[in-house]
Amino acid sequence: MSSQQPPDEPVYADRVYRSSMSVVTGVLLLALTVWLCVDAVVRGTGNTPFISLAILLCAAPLIVAFTIRPAVFANDDRLRVRNPFRVIELPWASVDAVRAGYSAEVLAEGSKFQLWSVPVSLRERKRANRQQTGRRGGLTGGGLTGGGTNSSDEKTAPATPQRARADRIVDELRELAERGASRPGAQGSVRVQWSYEIIAPAVAGAVLLIVLIALR
Repeated sequence: MSSQQPPDEPVYADRVYRSSMSVVTGVLLLALTVWLCVDAVVRGTGNTPFISLAILLCAAPLIVAFTIRPAVFANDDRLRVRNPFRVIELPWASVDAVRAGYSAEVLAEGSKFQLWSVPVSLRERKRANRQQTGRRGGLTGGGLTGGGTNSSDEKTAPATPQRARADRIVDELRELAERGASRPGAQGSVRVQWSYEIIAPAVAGAVLLIVLIALR
């Protein structure tokens, strides 16, 4: 007797949120670190080449962890947060709130997880608020003077208020959470996985560097 399988839910590509400025900074820092350490290995004497290699082994993973690695992946079922040393997978049903104060955060199952790849810029937020206030003031001023806008201008006026990038991303994630919380594929608990591929070489490099400096 064959049992009928429920139809699979459609799978869509993840939305990816990351800071392009952070990635560019990380690539430049990584290139500079590699160049300096390789130069020290080639030209250095004594323990200098080994110390340079230890610095590279320790610094390169940390640069990658804090600049290139952070990203947020979101689809209809879950949110996956890739932070410097951890990967957090949060089905939408487990998410209690997504908010952006001084940092972007997800609250789930009594824990708080920071979204490293969504930096909050207070300057950008203030600028967006000023533009929004100025637009309201301009519309109000036009109405008081009687000659500010006509009917065609009102139709072409932008309806969406200006928002800072972090606030826009948080709004999108909230919408995905509200829409996806009841989906069968969005059920489950939070899973946290440590990124030992970052932690292990950084710790090994730091230990090697301490040993080499102590033996000088």
